[in-house]
Amino acid sequence: MIWIMLATLAGVFIVGFQLITANARHAVQALNKRLQLPPVHVESMLSLMGKKAAKEYTDYLSGNTDTQLGNAAAVLLIWQVLIVDGSDDNVARWHSLMTRAGFPGTISRQQLLLALGFLRQLEPDSQELHALREQYNARVSAQGIELEGELPSVSNLVSLNEWRKRH
Repeated sequence: MIWIMLATLAGVFIVGFQLITANARHAVQALNKRLQLPPVHVESMLSLMGKKAAKEYTDYLSGNTDTQLGNAAAVLLIWQVLIVDGSDDNVARWHSLMTRAGFPGTISRQQLLLALGFLRQLEPDSQELHALREQYNARVSAQGIELEGELPSVSNLVSLNEWRKRH
C-alpha cells in the first residue's frame, strides 16, 4: 500500500514539474527548431545565466513574436560568438545559422544591450562587447552582407536579398 502512495506522489511531482516548465521548454524548442540546433546550445547558455536571468530569457522568448524570437537568437549569437568562441570558423557558422533561419546576420546595438541584461550574472565588460560587436559586424559585412540601413555604393558587397534572388 505504501508503494502505491509513493508512486502516486512521484507521479504528481513529475506531472507538476512538466506543467511548471512547459512554457520554458516550448520557448527553447521554438528557438532550437528555427535555428535547427540541438538544445545543448541554448541550455548551456541558460545554465550560466543564472536562475533569474534564465527565467527572464525564457519568458521573453515565449512571447512568440518573430521579433522576440530574432532578438533571443541574437542573444544566443552574442553568447556563442562574442563570449564562447570568437574564431573565424565559429563566426561563419553562426552567421550562416542566423541567415538560414531568416534572422539578420549582424548584431544591433539594442540586441547587444538586451544580451548584456540577460548575461548580467557573468558581468561582461560592455565596452569590450561593443568593440567585439563592431568587429563581428565588420567581418560579416566583409563576407558580402549589406548592413541594414547602408546605401550600397560601388563595391563588391552584395545585398543578401539580391543574393537570394539569384540563387
